Amino acid sequence: MNSTLFYSKILLFGEYGIIKDSKGLAIPYNSYNGTLKKTSPSDMGEVERQSNLSLSQYFDYLKEISQREDTPVRFDLERMQQDIAEGMYFDSSIPQGYGVGSSGALVAALYDTYAIDKIATSSSLNREKLLKLKEIFSLMESFFHGKSSGLDPLNSYLSIPILINSSSMIETTGIPSPLEEGKGAVFLLDSGMIGETAPMVEIFMEKMKNEGFRNMLKTQFAKYTDECIENFLQGNFKTLIVNVKKLSRVVLNHFKPMIPKQFHSLWQQGIDSGDYYLKLCGSGGGGYILGFTPDYERAKKALNDHKLELVYRF
Repeated sequence: MNSTLFYSKILLFGEYGIIKDSKGLAIPYNSYNGTLKKTSPSDMGEVERQSNLSLSQYFDYLKEISQREDTPVRFDLERMQQDIAEGMYFDSSIPQGYGVGSSGALVAALYDTYAIDKIATSSSLNREKLLKLKEIFSLMESFFHGKSSGLDPLNSYLSIPILINSSSMIETTGIPSPLEEGKGAVFLLDSGMIGETAPMVEIFMEKMKNEGFRNMLKTQFAKYTDECIENFLQGNFKTLIVNVKKLSRVVLNHFKPMIPKQFHSLWQQGIDSGDYYLKLCGSGGGGYILGFTPDYERAKKALNDHKLELVYRF
């Protein structure tokens, strides 16, 4: 099959907040990717067979949305069905349930290959087109998570950083070039367990019924998130670290159910020592945890029992 590679993504800032209209910043993460491939059903291994079966189930959902009267997207269903029957699968190195957009890359690949009148990545992407793509991807990805912002597939499809100002204001953006010799870093910490998005989003929605939580979200979580995004885009990393520390503390105090229990003390340790600051990567509950540090070598020593992946140096 002639399918493009679609990369994983990292939502640097904005997890949960973007559900409630605060800012977010997502960047492509090129260490992992996925692409649609085809192999004869008789030659399939277990992984390919499972993927093919999942595509078959997902096809029923895409068929249903494609046939709605008010649908924002239609697919070449005949070709998709035939390709699935002929052994199509999603060949992906993106870890599932890790908060780096495995379902987003699949959604992007299927839209790119089968959408009729698709919005091409090469076209001039004005706000209207970006919002249309986000709406389409939100609908397509909700099959996997119950509720989706559409941001993961959008990031994967465009493969450029995306700034979310609000649900109706999104734009592509540039980020400062990483410094190869930079002391500070953004990194991923492997929790060693898979996280599921839907139950975490459910917990969040339940918490949103509480006025105190809603107030905290506005006055602390969204405030520090917005400041972190501004600092990052301006390359003001000294202030970024100060604001990430505040954000890390707010997340530990108010999003505890989304942080695996065995990481609560490690999280606090980072805040106390200043060696690193942790935050959720995606919905939490497992998968990757995102880390920021003013000194990557120091953070590696402090976290030497854990597997770290470098994302960005500053």
